[in-house]
Amino acid sequence: MTFNHFSRREFFQATAMSAAAGAMLTGAESILAGPVAALTSEGDGLKGRLWKTLKIGMVQVPGTLTEKFKAVKAAGFDGVEMDAPGMNVAETIKAIAESGLPVDGTVNSTHWDIRHTNADAAVRAKALASLQSAIRDTHAVGGHSVLLVVGKGADGPETEIRKRSLENISLAVPLAAQLGVQIVIENVWNQFLYDHDGDHTQTAAKFVSYVDELNSPWVGMQFDIGNHWKYGSMGDWIRQLGKRVMKLDIKGYSRANDEWARISEGDIDYADVRQALREINFYGWVAAEVGGGDAAELKHIAAEMDMVFGLV
Repeated sequence: MTFNHFSRREFFQATAMSAAAGAMLTGAESILAGPVAALTSEGDGLKGRLWKTLKIGMVQVPGTLTEKFKAVKAAGFDGVEMDAPGMNVAETIKAIAESGLPVDGTVNSTHWDIRHTNADAAVRAKALASLQSAIRDTHAVGGHSVLLVVGKGADGPETEIRKRSLENISLAVPLAAQLGVQIVIENVWNQFLYDHDGDHTQTAAKFVSYVDELNSPWVGMQFDIGNHWKYGSMGDWIRQLGKRVMKLDIKGYSRANDEWARISEGDIDYADVRQALREINFYGWVAAEVGGGDAAELKHIAAEMDMVFGLV
């Protein structure tokens, strides 16, 4: 099973179109009212601990950026993540002011193609410049984090790409500290810091070691709960990462079917995830990273997040 930046986006686009074309329930609340009630009655929900955000590319609502922001807010989200560099800072500031929806962070827009693990020093210099630009743009719009994919295993032996990427990323840490913007590393299927051909008994040990080597309060994880369910226990990974977890991403995955799923589907052990987040005393943002869609689909996604995390 191969996985990269493009195949993931293509999968999410396909699932979004399928959901829109199929028997989509007209009211997200009515779809999820039963499961939500059952979960919150257990008393293990995370209401007051998590704030919902999503990737701007998920917002398939026509109109201006302000209109998109208003649709995101109406769907039940507390913020939105932009792409940087590349976003129009002035337009984004205007959309924030007119909608009342904050930008909580950004996703580094070039990290898959211009990598910190590349053997070419000139490419690594471009990766650093991109990350620094993203930090500045994020600060300019009031955001507090930049999501970063640190590299790709195909760029060389793990010991080499680990050294390259750590050295390169460390050069951006002073700017992150100066502007108060966290560099948050996402665990992705990039054949690095885990065994891509391994089984479901893997741990977060390599991610722990990687973050610790950067040794900065401005560097941590934007831990994606769905991405590595195939390879290990997400609750245990959260416990191992502990305070290194600064933000969360969420998507569904079915280990049984070996495929991506909606947030509220698949077989992720959300009860254990919720327990683990309480154990590390996590308070922060959780970003949906799924196919997205129109206003109705965004509302449905927000309701799924409420359900699995017990936010209502």
